[in-house]
Parts: sequence; C-alpha cells; structure tokens
Amino acid sequence: MFYEVVPVGKVEELTYSCDEVLVPGQIVLVPLMRRMVPGVVVKKVVQPNFKTKAIERVLYSEPLPRHLMATVRFIHEYYLAASGEAVSLILPRGVEKKRRKTEQMFGNPHGETDSIFSSAGLENSGTSYAGRPGEPPASRANLSASSGIYVPEFSNHFMLQKKQNQTLAHDYPEIPLNEAQKNALEGLSQALGATKLLRGVTGSGKTNIYLKMANNALLEQKSVVLLVPEIALTGQLVRVFREVFGEKVVMMHSRQTEAERHLVFEKILQASEPLIVIGPRSALFTPVAKLGLIIIDEAHETTYVQENAPKYSAVRVASYMARAAGCSLILGSATPTVEDYYIAARKGAVVTLTEKAKAQAVKPEVKIIDFKNRDEFSKNRYFSNPLLGAIAVNLEQGRQSLIFHNRRGSSPLTICDNCGEEILCPSCYLPLTLHADSYELVCHTCGFAMKVPTGCPKCGAPGLVHKGFGTKLLETELKRLFPNARVRRFDADNKKGEGREAVYSEVRDGEVDILVGTQTLAKGLDLPKLATVGVVQADAGLALPDYMAEERVFQLLTQVIGRVGRGHLDKAEVFIQTYRPEHPVLKFAVDEDYKGFYDYTIKSRRRAGFPPFRFVTRLEITMKTEAVVVRKVRELVRCLSSDERLMVSPPQPAFHERTSKGYTWQIIVRARSRKVLAEACEGLDPNFKITLDPPGLL
Repeated sequence: MFYEVVPVGKVEELTYSCDEVLVPGQIVLVPLMRRMVPGVVVKKVVQPNFKTKAIERVLYSEPLPRHLMATVRFIHEYYLAASGEAVSLILPRGVEKKRRKTEQMFGNPHGETDSIFSSAGLENSGTSYAGRPGEPPASRANLSASSGIYVPEFSNHFMLQKKQNQTLAHDYPEIPLNEAQKNALEGLSQALGATKLLRGVTGSGKTNIYLKMANNALLEQKSVVLLVPEIALTGQLVRVFREVFGEKVVMMHSRQTEAERHLVFEKILQASEPLIVIGPRSALFTPVAKLGLIIIDEAHETTYVQENAPKYSAVRVASYMARAAGCSLILGSATPTVEDYYIAARKGAVVTLTEKAKAQAVKPEVKIIDFKNRDEFSKNRYFSNPLLGAIAVNLEQGRQSLIFHNRRGSSPLTICDNCGEEILCPSCYLPLTLHADSYELVCHTCGFAMKVPTGCPKCGAPGLVHKGFGTKLLETELKRLFPNARVRRFDADNKKGEGREAVYSEVRDGEVDILVGTQTLAKGLDLPKLATVGVVQADAGLALPDYMAEERVFQLLTQVIGRVGRGHLDKAEVFIQTYRPEHPVLKFAVDEDYKGFYDYTIKSRRRAGFPPFRFVTRLEITMKTEAVVVRKVRELVRCLSSDERLMVSPPQPAFHERTSKGYTWQIIVRARSRKVLAEACEGLDPNFKITLDPPGLL
C-alpha cells in the first residue's frame, strides 16, 4: 500500500510504501535524504510509476485530530509555507524517540498527580490572581463574583478528588458571575460566527468568563485551549484553572525540556477525557481530540505572531481552526487590535465589559506632565517632582510604586565626544546599549557584548559619551534618590535566579517598594499593594515607522494604567511624562476611551489604505552590496507596478538595513484582495523574503 506523507522540514508531500493499514493523521517515521524524520500521513494513494521508499515505522496508532490536519493545509496555502514547516508546528522535537515514563515524569503507581500536569511548581512561586501573599490556597477560597476572580476551596474539593483519583464533570464548583459578566456570557453565546471578541476593561473579570465557558465545554466532554501572550504569565492562569479543574489542566510551553514536551504531547494525543491546555501560541497545536473552545487572552499582543518560518498569526490560525473544529474562538482584550474590532463589529460578534469586577475598584487619578517644562523636573532629570513626591508618600505608607520605561539597559547610545563616531554592533550595525552594572555595551538584537572601550575606536580620543536612558539607569537613579527603598528591576535582562516569577513573588509578598521595568510589567500582573504608576516617557514609540505605532502605544499605556485601581487600595495615581502632552493617543489612553481611539484610527487607516481596508505584504531582500540590492528592489517595483490592482511603495531600506549578511531593502505592497497579493508573490526571486501580514479575522 502507498501513502502520501508530509515529513517535517521544508518539503511537501512525498509518497511512501507501507505494509500496514494507515489512516490520515497518523505519525510515522520516514527516510528523507540521508536522515530519518517524523511525518504525518495525509492519504492513501495508488501505486505511483516511480520507485518509493518504505515507511520506517508507525510512531503512534492514534491519528492527529482532523482539525489539526485541516490547519496544516491552511497554513500551507494561506502563508505560502511548505507543508513540512506547518507539520513542524504540531510535532514536538524528538517525537520519534522512545521516552522512559519514570515516576518523576508521570507520578507513582498509585495514581498521584503528574508533575508535568500539576501546579506543584507554581505553589511556591507566589503567582496568583487572588488572595494575599503567603496564604495557602484554602484561605483564598470562595471569593464572590464582585472580587473579580473566583478561586475555589482547594482543600475541600480537590483533596476529595485526589482520594477518588478522578475528575467528574459534575464535580466542578459553580463559577460565580456578576450581572455584567452574565450578560457578557449570554452575548458571547448568541454572537454570530465562530470567532467572537470580548472587549473587557482591565479588572472587569474576563477570567471568570473564561472559567465558566471552559466548564461548559468540559460538561459537553470537549477540550479547551487557552493561549496566553507570555510564558511568564502562563503560571498564573494555570494556578487559577488548576484550582477549579484540577488535573484536567495541562501546561505546555517552550521552557519545558524536549522530553517533557514530548510526553505532554503523547498524553494529550492518547487522552480519553477532555483537557484544558494552557500555554503561549505553540499550545494552539496540541492534539486534543474533541476541541470545544479556544480562548486567546490579551489577543492584541504581538507575541501571537511568529516571526521565524513558518510565519503565522496565532489569532488568524485559531480563527480558521475554530471553524474547522466547529467550536468558538474567544478573543479577550481590553484593547483589541483595530483590525479585529472592525471585522468583529461588522459581524455582530463584539461583546463589551465596561465595569470593574470589584465593587471597591477606584478610577486612577492620571496626570500628564510635559517633559519640556523643566520646572517640573527641578529635582531630577528623569523623574518629575510630583512623581517623586508620590513615591516618597508610598514609602511612608508601605505602598508600592511602579516605574515604566520601554527600553532596557542604561544608555541606548554611545558616541565619541571628539569625532562623533557611534559605537555600533559589528554584526547588526545598530547602536550598542550601555549596561552600567556590568560596564558592557550590548546589542539587543543579536546579543553581541563587549567591554566599554577606553577610547574612540576611530580617533582614539578618550571622550566617549553615553546618551539616553533605560531601565537599569532608572534603577540606579532611584536607589540614589531613595537609599532606604527596596528597588527591583523587572525586564528581559533579569538573570537566571532572579527571573520574572521570582521578582513577581517578591512584589506580591511586599518585599519590593519600587518596581522598574519594561512592557512585561503591563501584561496581566495583579499587584495588590501598588498605588502609583509612573510612565517615564510615554511618547517613545509614536515616531516609529509603522502604521500600527500609535495603536501599540495606546495599548501599552492602557495596560500600564490598568495595573492600579483594581480594588486593593483606596487610592491610585498615574503620572505620564511626555514631550507631546497634546497627542490624541495619550488622551484616549488616559480617558480609557477605546471607542474614541478606534474611531480616530479607523479614519486614518481608511484614508491611507492600510488594514483592515487593504491587505499588506512586505518583500525584503538582502544582498552583500548595496548597489545590487537596490537594483533588484527597483526591478521588482517596476514589475509589480504594472499591475493596477497593487499599491507598491517606493524601495526603502529595511528597519535593520545593514547586518553582517549585507544590506536589506524592502517594499510594501497593498491590495484589496489577499488572493491578488498571493498571486503577486508567486514566482519571485527566491532571495526575497515574503511577510504576509494578515489583518482582521476570517
């Protein structure tokens, strides 16, 4: 018998022979060139008129579910990716290896909880959406709907469950919802289409709705996939869901070892009961048999877009997958993307939560401070006088302050005071960032690092000057200004041993007075003692050459402001420092006016011809010399411009124009039809890299 198989790699379907009867979706090991690689059976075919190789062995008798097989085809066709690249998203590395199921990996013979599936590692992390720091799970029990997040009586409910060694659907506790949440749940159930948008302001209790919908899916014996934007946030949701649904919850993410991911994949593939899978975008491709619900939390986040091959948007793929599986996709966000909101609103699939879940929640007092008014910065060049005053009051009252600045390091620019030479990365040719604690210059693109030179590499003069500021410099300044305060930095530069979970635990336990960090701080962290937020330079991202720059600034500011006023304290303050205090995007964020921002943005997008009114693709090419790359880009512009259906931009240097690989230039092509764009990309010079940016929902 003969079968079409998609092997993992940059390949398409290949025909193999096999003596066994196989079904579509089965995972097999096949020879490819001189290697043995895993692959997936697509279909049975007639004997071809060419010699074929035999399938080495069948790895699993259980086939992949149909909705995953359909998704492989979708990614192949929609993103112009090789079928084998799409399959690589589903099959974990080392899937062909035989793993020893040890007690450490799968529990003891008496049926205790699997370490991979359990939240044991989370119990000591201090990460939780509810309860006071240091309290055991049982003391955080039975919170009302008005408190925002429901956490059940762990000891009464799940200790009994462990004794019985089973999880019955009717054993799940009732999830309390307030009236606004009940109305939102009803609206989601009645909304048309598979994809539905839940726009809920920060602190409105979207997680309660997720819990209720997941419970409903399990009652129907169907599985749930819940995506989160950051691995660092996965533990928080896992803890909440574990305390409600016990061992039904599976966590999958890239921090797990190859063996752990493989064994989780295997157990999901062979599971006979419905599960709840939680993780970042890769968790979307777990092989749950009966998919009943997909939830994407903070659906506006750019982390849901994979930049390396195969490039895809998890939101777009999930939208297709929901239709293929016949289930619902819920996109939850306080600030949904303009494209998503536009398409969902036209389909009548938007449900809004405008009320804070906690009755004691307070509206933050927001003050915009003009960076140009130096009278406001008489005490310090980075922190305004009102912000410093608020931090001092918080220290006296035992409350916390958060300082936000979306730039790591100490200084982002190092130049020679004599000749003006910039110190650049030898690989990326981008400015190196000073990290004063290690006295190194670091490239935040490729990771290159070097000690700060004693003199200018070009003229030899000793006068190197460091300009600009990042989170490390702000941390140093705050320690100088408040020597008795416990200052902690929270960003991607945190070293092993002082990771995000550890820092977050310290903050919740009241061991930190002032927290300094980047955008990671804005994503979903609930800090009970936080009273003040200071945004050091709110307009830093507005000037980026990207049609979504204003949208990202609005989303980020809204999330940062949402860290305070969540009902833990009776007062909340936000200080926004900016060079452009009159900018409308800042005012929309301060007023929590998403609809105003949406109306403002959709008009400019319509005028300029950007998504959701046109589809966009970026074509990049890198060559060793600038003359060659410019010539090739100009040739392509002339070729594409002959098609009247396309809007073709002039050739321009890419954002990272020069690297060790050469010079990169790009063109932006827009069209009203995505099919037209795909046709335009067919048959291009293979040196061109194609990025199809998918606006809106299916």
